[in-house]
Amino acid sequence: MEDSLALTVVPPFRLDFTVWALRRRKTNIVDLWDGSKYTRVIAYNGDDPVKITIGQQGTINHPQLIVALQSKNGGEEITAANVQKDVGRIIQKMLGLDRDLTSFYTLAKNNKDDLLVSLGQQYLGVKPPCFPSIFETLINAIACQQVTLDLGILMLNRLAENFGVEFEDEDDDGGGDGEATPLHAFPRPEDLADVSEQDLRKLGFSRQKARAIRELAMICVADNNDNNEVQLDNLGGMSNEQIVEQLSAIRGIGRWSAEYALLRGFGRIDSFPGDDIGAQNNLKQLFHLDKKPDYAEVKKLTSRWHPYEGLVYFHLLLNKLRTRGII
Repeated sequence: MEDSLALTVVPPFRLDFTVWALRRRKTNIVDLWDGSKYTRVIAYNGDDPVKITIGQQGTINHPQLIVALQSKNGGEEITAANVQKDVGRIIQKMLGLDRDLTSFYTLAKNNKDDLLVSLGQQYLGVKPPCFPSIFETLINAIACQQVTLDLGILMLNRLAENFGVEFEDEDDDGGGDGEATPLHAFPRPEDLADVSEQDLRKLGFSRQKARAIRELAMICVADNNDNNEVQLDNLGGMSNEQIVEQLSAIRGIGRWSAEYALLRGFGRIDSFPGDDIGAQNNLKQLFHLDKKPDYAEVKKLTSRWHPYEGLVYFHLLLNKLRTRGII
């Protein structure tokens, strides 16, 4: 069954830049981009998967998003009413549709920051993306700790393929062979809580990461309301420092992971993950430094962009992807 709806966006907006800031690598099988449309599967209404396909119409300054929703055969009918409440809310958070960044562009112009003006013009329309849940954010952080981003994405793909709710998609590669391509939602806490550490290690995770993933999933599905994912999401009412302190008490979550979650989970665009190796390399190149800046130097360098340090983080990521010919 299919349905569709149109979503309004605070301009300026570019779907392609925003999606690339979210997916990071073209090997990402959870957040898909075909050159014009973004596709993702979510587990909606229990185990019923819904495929979301989003395309942009209009212009950067007058954008409109058209969202096509496809449920699994025999699944509950999708209506605009329940989509607006559930799926629409998820899309708005993930793509930052309601974020007004006018003051960011004004800051760049008024401060006559040539670097910021250049980045802002090149990637005009990128919004700060977020993962749909704090749980997914933290699993991404755990997977990508102390490894290359390519390897981290590979392990996340394996996690989705093995434990994410599956959606049988019709073959759309033009081959006409009628075969189905399975897509997978990112695993939810309940999908991972009963998975053994051994099974996680088979996917390439270290012993420490496997234990951290399993314990986080168990915390999120526990009956103790002080520890479940709803409480993780409720951390949004705290300051950046308080959130970092709370998250750092979870196994496998250190300073980098907590600051990563501030930006990519809570949407705190005034947070720049100072221990992020990729970001350190980006700053080294941007400022023509002799070596990568350490944490303190990163904070000093990025303070000139306050309160938009995290937004610049995404601009620098896009710049690196463009340099590599990915976008």
